[in-house]
Amino acid sequence: MLDLAEKRARALLGRWQTRPLGVVRAAAAAEFARAAGESAPRLVDPAHPAFVVHPMYVVSVLRPEPGADAGELRPDGMYRDEVPGTDGLDVRLMAGGQEVRWADDVRVGDRVEVQRALTAVERKRADLLLLTVDKKYFAERGLLAEVTERFIVR
Repeated sequence: MLDLAEKRARALLGRWQTRPLGVVRAAAAAEFARAAGESAPRLVDPAHPAFVVHPMYVVSVLRPEPGADAGELRPDGMYRDEVPGTDGLDVRLMAGGQEVRWADDVRVGDRVEVQRALTAVERKRADLLLLTVDKKYFAERGLLAEVTERFIVR
C-alpha cells in the first residue's frame, strides 16, 4: 500500500486544490478553545464583549458542515482526504509537524476556503513515507494564514 500511496502522491505534486471550509461560528470556535484547555472568557464565551476566535481553530478543525459525507473520517481519526494520495488506502497516518504563519485574525462570520498543494514526497525507509503539504487559508477579505504540514505515512 505504501508504494501506491507514494505513486499517487508523486502524481499530485505541485497541484493546488481549493476547498470551501464553511463559515466560522462563535459557538464552535468557543468549543474548540475549551477543548484546547483555554479558560479566558474572551476565547470561550461567545457573549463576552471581547470574544475572539482562537487562531488555531481554522487551521486545526474547521470543515464543511457535518453530514455531507458520513464516511469522511478514517479509522485512525484523520479526515479521509486530509493527506493527498492516501484516500481509501489501508495506511497509517500521523501528523509530523506543522508550521503556521499568520497574516490576519480569524473572525466570527468569516467564510473560509483553503488552497493546498503537496510540495514534497520523501521515502525515508521502506516502511515510511514523509509528505509535505502547503496550505493557504483565505477569508473574503484576504489571506488568514499559511501552513506547512508534514505527514508520516506507514
